[in-house]
Amino acid sequence: MAKTFKVKLKKSLIGRTQKQKDAVRCLGLRKIGQEVVVADNPAVRGQIMKIQHMLDVTVEK
Repeated sequence: MAKTFKVKLKKSLIGRTQKQKDAVRCLGLRKIGQEVVVADNPAVRGQIMKIQHMLDVTVEK
């Protein structure tokens, strides 16, 4: 089974750059406190790195 990440948005998008807002939207997050499970691949890792200060990330198996 492939590795996945559980990603939770913990900070607001107000005052963020458009690239950061786009990264949050591409991960499937819309509201503060919302959690999604995403696949582990280079594209997702890059998006997480761009906005790591706004997220809680846990690794799932």
